[in-house]
Amino acid sequence: MINHSFKIRLDQVVSGSLVLLMALMVLNVTWQVLSRYVFQNPSSFTDELSRYMLVWLGMLGAAYVAGQDQHIAIDLLPNRLVGKSKMKLMILVNVIVLFFAFSVMVLGGINLVYITFILGQKSATMQIPLAYIYTILPVSGLLVIYYQIFQISNHYRLYLS
Repeated sequence: MINHSFKIRLDQVVSGSLVLLMALMVLNVTWQVLSRYVFQNPSSFTDELSRYMLVWLGMLGAAYVAGQDQHIAIDLLPNRLVGKSKMKLMILVNVIVLFFAFSVMVLGGINLVYITFILGQKSATMQIPLAYIYTILPVSGLLVIYYQIFQISNHYRLYLS
């Protein structure tokens, strides 16, 4: 059985990271506006940094929302089903999401990180290796996988009862 206290702690870490990322992004964009329009000397790194922070925020946010089972969904069929039929469908949906997260986000993300690391690609302004930026893809994929396993175990437990 999956440990509920670990999930709660993981939720706290991920949500805290999202809050921190959002706050830093607001500060970054505020500085960008101030430096451009107030000081008439636009900052060179803020545009690129905000773009990469948005990528991290989006990927980490998607993993968090998957863990809360709050993604938008077409729920026409699940709302018409009840009992074990509904649990079977929910388990199937979780397995499909798990497969997608593993094949596209984790394996594809690791491949992307590896290729950009080997090629030595760096961001244009800040000269950060793009492999560091792309690392969020397999990390968020692993988070989605954990959350899907957690949800599958909960659905299965309900299915058996």
